[in-house]
Amino acid sequence: MNQATPKANGIIDPGVRIGHVHLKVADLDRALGFYCGVLGFEMTTQRPGAAFISAGGYHHHIGLNTWESKGGSAPPPGATGLYHTAILYPKRRLLADALRRLIEAKIPLEGASDHGVSEALYLRDPDDNGVELYWDRPKQQWPKRADGGLEMYTRRLDLQDLLAELERAPA
Repeated sequence: MNQATPKANGIIDPGVRIGHVHLKVADLDRALGFYCGVLGFEMTTQRPGAAFISAGGYHHHIGLNTWESKGGSAPPPGATGLYHTAILYPKRRLLADALRRLIEAKIPLEGASDHGVSEALYLRDPDDNGVELYWDRPKQQWPKRADGGLEMYTRRLDLQDLLAELERAPA
C-alpha cells in the first residue's frame, strides 16, 4: 500500500478533533460500572448490546458494545489494536479527582507520567483496554528546546502532589 506524504496532500485543518471512541467489551454492565460508576461518565442512550456515555451532555464520547465481543477475551500481547483511549480533563484538579476515584475503587495504575505538556495516569479498564487520563498544561507553559521546538519528556508524576490539588482552593 502506498501512503501519501503530508507534503503531497497538505496539512489537516487544526480544527479537526477526535470525536469519540467505540470499544468492544465482554460485559456491558461491568464496563458501565467502570466508565460511569468509577470515572463518572453519564449514560446518554442504551440499545440492545450497546451503551453510549458522555461528559456534559454530548451525544457520546465513548460507545461500549458487545455486538461481536460478548463474553470475549482481550487480544493477546503482541497483537495489533488500540493501545489506549485518552480521556482529557480540562483542569488538573479534575485529574486529581479521577485519581481519588481510582484509589477508592482500588483500581491500580500501570503508570503515572509528567510529559511536560501534560500529566497522565495510565490504567486498564475491566476488558483490559488501555486508558490514559490526562490534563494538558496551558500551551504557554509547554517546554521548548533552544530552537523553539516542543520538548516533550517522560518523568515520574508525583501522585501525592496531584492529590494535594484537591486540598487547594479551586482556581
